[in-house]
Amino acid sequence: MLSTLAPALASIPSPPFKFLSIGPLSFHIYGLCIALGALAGVELARRRWAAGGRDPEQITSVALIAVPSGLIGARIYHVITDFPDLYSDGRWWPNAFFIWQGGLGIPGGVLGGVIGALIAARYKKMPWREMGDAVAPAMPLAQAIGRFGNYFNQELFGGPTKLPWGLQVDMDVRARPIGASPETLFHPTFLYEALWNFGLCAAIVIASGKIRLKPGRWFPVYIAGYGLGRLWVESLRIDAANEILGLRVNTWTSLLAIIGGLGWLFWGGSPIDHSPVGVGNDEAVSTGGGALDADSADSAEVDSVEAGSDGNSEVVGESGPGVHSPVIEGPISGHDTPESGVGIDPQE
Repeated sequence: MLSTLAPALASIPSPPFKFLSIGPLSFHIYGLCIALGALAGVELARRRWAAGGRDPEQITSVALIAVPSGLIGARIYHVITDFPDLYSDGRWWPNAFFIWQGGLGIPGGVLGGVIGALIAARYKKMPWREMGDAVAPAMPLAQAIGRFGNYFNQELFGGPTKLPWGLQVDMDVRARPIGASPETLFHPTFLYEALWNFGLCAAIVIASGKIRLKPGRWFPVYIAGYGLGRLWVESLRIDAANEILGLRVNTWTSLLAIIGGLGWLFWGGSPIDHSPVGVGNDEAVSTGGGALDADSADSAEVDSVEAGSDGNSEVVGESGPGVHSPVIEGPISGHDTPESGVGIDPQE
């Protein structure tokens, strides 16, 4: 009995369905996974933003621009990189717009989302570096959940394997290698990437609670970390892809992400922030709890008092109130009379 069940248990079965039907409505599981990933990512970013003493609704406002921008960027990246195989000779219309059939390139999604987020942050007058740190772990979280949509579409799997977590793929799937037997199992590369992204998300959350980097440096940690994970996952995939100098386009993109992320992280020296909390950068000072108030600087100004009726004047310097405080004008000696003007009568 156990020997009979072992082969069935030692694999990941192909998905039993691609749609979720609720009454007259039918939803693509692929699209639901992407939507759930976006919601989870936004919620994590909201929590991190609120933990910094800011309004989480600002993140929601940014997400309303960044998420659609990311989806558009992801689709454009897919269409461009797979154009010769899938969309050339007029095949792009209207197939390029059938997003529910799969085909979202994460590198394009990241680029599109970043552009949308920067535009929204500028409009909302939000510090973009701190915003990038807030969303750094939210990005891989959203990607990890969205990757399970590839399972239901039966796409983005790797080469044959005999590992116990091998993936069963239906015989009518286009990406399935010709000649592969029905018993052949394949690497679930979508699962590998999802687990890597879950780990990357957790690592950034934990590390950012123990290590203080300069503002804006956690986002390049995500960029480099994602590029590293995608690099080895891409090496296992067997789906058709365009190549440059013998390497898949996404392999080159992953290498650029690693180099670019590390370059950004270490730009100008060590990314570790050694300055006192609340001090060390203009944005942190202006938005953090340790912000310096303008009046506190004014309180260090020196008041100059001019007195004397015989033409002689004497300047006395003392630590006085700020520019917004009432001004007390009075004589230097008891024989002088105060000048009339705005101020407080010294006799009161």
